[in-house]
Amino acid sequence: MKAIISGGGSGGHIFPAVAIANAIKRRWPDAEILFVGAQGRMEMEKVPAAGYEIKGLPIAGLQRKITLTNLVKNAMLPYKVIKSRLMVRGIIKKFNPDIVVGVGGFASEPTLKTASAMGYTTLIQEQNSYAGLTNKTLAKKAAKICVAYDNMERFFPKERIVFTGNPVRKEIEELSISREDGRKEFDLDNSKRVVLSVGGSLGARSINEMILKNLDYFKQNDIQLIWQTGRWMYKEAVSAVESQGLTPWVKVYEFVSKMDYAYAAADAVVSRAGAIAISELCLVGKPVILIPSPNVAEDHQTKNAMSLANKGAAEVVADKLCGEKGIEVLDKILKDEDLREKMSANIKKLGVRHSADLIVDEIEKLIK
Repeated sequence: MKAIISGGGSGGHIFPAVAIANAIKRRWPDAEILFVGAQGRMEMEKVPAAGYEIKGLPIAGLQRKITLTNLVKNAMLPYKVIKSRLMVRGIIKKFNPDIVVGVGGFASEPTLKTASAMGYTTLIQEQNSYAGLTNKTLAKKAAKICVAYDNMERFFPKERIVFTGNPVRKEIEELSISREDGRKEFDLDNSKRVVLSVGGSLGARSINEMILKNLDYFKQNDIQLIWQTGRWMYKEAVSAVESQGLTPWVKVYEFVSKMDYAYAAADAVVSRAGAIAISELCLVGKPVILIPSPNVAEDHQTKNAMSLANKGAAEVVADKLCGEKGIEVLDKILKDEDLREKMSANIKKLGVRHSADLIVDEIEKLIK
């Protein structure tokens, strides 16, 4: 069994890719798996850390903000696309996979397009409720399209869609950490309420600024906070917490590596609305405020968030309003135990377990 898995750019694409790879290895312990990513992106570090080989392509995305630097980058894009397709052709020819899987991100487009043109079987995994342009294009030649939301026949051929949910990290899918152990891990008081604020693996400026502006709320209401800032605001956050004497209430992390413990500890979560974050939250069943990023293709995070809000499974606050409304909504949730229980019950109904294994079931059918 030989598989190429392509995509990346953020944790939202990398975590499912690694989960699929791990599920393939459980099914075929001697399987050979090769990742194809984009040079300089997060996957080039995270995939080897997970124990897999990765090849990098010079592919990049279109820069939408108009600056001189971005105009130069966009002018180079056709060259990068051609070079990436030539490189990936050599990679595929040498590796000769049984299946090529795309999980989204810059590298998946040249990889799957080239693989299809060479006659290889491809499968794509669409994580969002609103399909991106790349996957809509790749789906024309894909043997199967694995999805995580209903009504995806708007974007893909109905007969090739399979509902699998989104693969998430095994330790979160099988969360067995107690609330007490979760709080102990972060040096938190077990008798007080706990909020987890997380803006994705790269951080979220608007969420961070909302927390920064309202730090006194946590001390005044005796509420504890696990705050994942991302790289860019970590030092500023640490400085603000220390200078205001808030270290007993607010625990600041650039990146929370033990997210299973963080979820276990939390009474409520503030999060972006990336597909994988939502899939994890559905499995752990925590009341959540979703603040969709406005800086994503087709505004897909808002569509992801509203699919939960319409079922009473989450509160949604627009990014531009989170500074003034976010803490107000959080306060409402924390003060209403019945509301928290209702939100928790509703979001749990949407969780899909063993998604990676369901995707590997489809892979197995295709290669047989």
